[in-house]
Amino acid sequence: MDETTSREAFSIEAPAHIALIGNALPRRCGIATFTSDTYDALRARFPAMRVDLYAMDDGTGIIYPEHVSTIDQHDAAAYRAAARTIADSGARAVWLQHEYGIFGGSAGEFILSLLDRVNLPVLVTLHTVLEKPGADERRVLEALARRASRLIVMAETGREILRRVYGVSDAQIEVIPHGVPDRALVAPETLKPRFGFEGRDVILTFGLLAPDKGIEVAIEAMPRIVAAHPQALYVVLGATHPNLARREGEAYRERLIALAETLGVSAHLRFIDAFVGTDELLDYLQAADVYVTPYLKRDQITSGTLSYAVGVGKPVVSTPYIHATEILDQRHGVLVDFSDSAQMGDAISALLADDAGRTALAARAYARGRTMTWARVAEQAAVILGEMERRSPRRLGKASAGATALAPDLSAVLRMSDSTGMYQHGIYSVPDRHHGYCVDDNARALILLSRMEDVEESLRDQWMTVYAAFVQHSWNPDHGRFRNFMRFDRSWCEDFGSEDSHGRALWSLGVTSRHAPIQKHADWAANLFDRTAYHALALEAPRAQAFAMLGAAAVIEARHGHGAAREILESFGDQLLSLLAESRRPDWPWFETVLAYDNARLPEALLRAGVALGREDYRACGLQTLEWIVAQQIAPEGHFRAVGTDSFGREFQPPMPFDQQPLEAQATIDACEAAFAASGDVRWVDEAQRAYRWFLGENDLDMPLATRADGGCFDGLMPTGLNRNQGAESILALQLASCAISRLSKAATAVPKRLDAVA
Repeated sequence: MDETTSREAFSIEAPAHIALIGNALPRRCGIATFTSDTYDALRARFPAMRVDLYAMDDGTGIIYPEHVSTIDQHDAAAYRAAARTIADSGARAVWLQHEYGIFGGSAGEFILSLLDRVNLPVLVTLHTVLEKPGADERRVLEALARRASRLIVMAETGREILRRVYGVSDAQIEVIPHGVPDRALVAPETLKPRFGFEGRDVILTFGLLAPDKGIEVAIEAMPRIVAAHPQALYVVLGATHPNLARREGEAYRERLIALAETLGVSAHLRFIDAFVGTDELLDYLQAADVYVTPYLKRDQITSGTLSYAVGVGKPVVSTPYIHATEILDQRHGVLVDFSDSAQMGDAISALLADDAGRTALAARAYARGRTMTWARVAEQAAVILGEMERRSPRRLGKASAGATALAPDLSAVLRMSDSTGMYQHGIYSVPDRHHGYCVDDNARALILLSRMEDVEESLRDQWMTVYAAFVQHSWNPDHGRFRNFMRFDRSWCEDFGSEDSHGRALWSLGVTSRHAPIQKHADWAANLFDRTAYHALALEAPRAQAFAMLGAAAVIEARHGHGAAREILESFGDQLLSLLAESRRPDWPWFETVLAYDNARLPEALLRAGVALGREDYRACGLQTLEWIVAQQIAPEGHFRAVGTDSFGREFQPPMPFDQQPLEAQATIDACEAAFAASGDVRWVDEAQRAYRWFLGENDLDMPLATRADGGCFDGLMPTGLNRNQGAESILALQLASCAISRLSKAATAVPKRLDAVA
């Protein structure tokens, strides 16, 4: 490296921490060698940089070094788990080595789920850019291009194909050559004795053996070469490709050996069936007089073997695949036609006959190799990674900076409602009549109208009556259960709904009987609660039980001696304690071995039951489990991260970040309100506000879900951005959260007064 380049290199602002994804040694493939060499180069050139290496594991039992984290390439969940690990590691950028065939799913699509789940700038090196991709190959590459901040290709033709075939902007593409080790230029004769090559004119090909490498063409050229150079020896260095070996063993190698025997050149052919380390490989290369790559496919855009040969100054004879035409241009090598053994034989023979010309070609190749050393590649990549990091800083909730809590607003709720009730789903902000209505959402809407302040009385009366009528009509006394789903034509889809929907209906009745501002609605709710409460004792699902407990706790506040409400609280409360005893581990103080939806409702139910019944064991358990679940929902940067749907069903595993839904934030706020009421600890006010700011934009994507102008709320945070539909559940979650945060703020303000009064 010259002095100017050295001075420039030391001014590089490289990221402090990156995640590098690809394959890794000792896996036997070119991407494994490339990724491991990249890792070593970054560590050597930037000692202060932390590089976390993630390698795809193909399940063949390879034992990786300690510094390599593996991802099961065939397990879609493993990619999501790796995304969580990367997100929590503090990495500032991701550098992906992409090649078809090393990732799971159609055309390797599983890797997209990982990239979509890390909120970091992504750099992708494309080791293959297909000019005629299949439908899935195109879909995956186009998705990579959309996700990546920059794309690296190793040849200018790769840039041209990306622009022409895939429509990628030129500004997004970088051309960086394949890296090569930095070795001194030596004469082949100095290393030939090590391998028993003394007195031989050595022609070398190395790499994993496979039919597309064109080895048979080079063997067919040997009779012409041997006729002119009787001491010629063609060395084929490399193990059979693992995928080929699994399918047919060594049948391909045996066919090549048979071909050499047929042509009478067996004595001039040596197979070395081994996957050698880099240093030994370079020794073999430096012992060769001529290097040959007889590949059969034009569209090979990258060849590590060719790069290494040029890097140590080998005269190269090659077929004109894309990488070879670029790296060997301007008299840096010799190109011959595909599958033309005669032309190949003549070109190799000419080089072996011309010592001066061969030496001059070696010098030109070596000079080009100095521009491709791993140190240079590491520096070029570090510059790109540094620019990406500076342009895409880690999001820290800027969208919510200075934002205040929203005043509760019925606009979006009423937009989603008609004279029957509230629609379930929206297409963007328009109600989707195709999916009709459900008691879950109408029960929530009834709770909202019961708890929301400052609503004009006639408006409240009108809409509480609509939602109450829906809940009333959903009760099916023949089955002792509430129905859930109703079609747009007002016909029921079922005789009774899920246990959850039954619990939510009972919850709404309890809250309405306790908090409805208009007495007639409270009276109606109390009556229906009394008629339906004992049926709830048959519920078995923990969340359905928790919902029923929330309704029962509200009833107990108004009617302390209510027998059914008390029995619901005690029976289900004791069952939650038993669940916790069965599932808990030292690092997992939770009611179930998995996380699911509405998690915070379980501790909330115990807290409200503990206060209603004066049960300290319920209160203590509620506080302990709420503290744990809240901690699971705090991102490393400190903002609220709702337990994502990807997390569901993973035993004793930490939560995954996506897809995040408004229901989780609202449940956490409500549970924190219950914890504050049960403990008086103001930290629960802070935790509730953290969860509320998630709606305003302090989240993993720095995007507000609340639409301030009309009281709407988007349906969730997806890895790729917002789910821009606005369904009833999401809108109600925001509005109920706004009501709760308003109540909690007022209660927290009154705490000093209560303490003064006690003193």
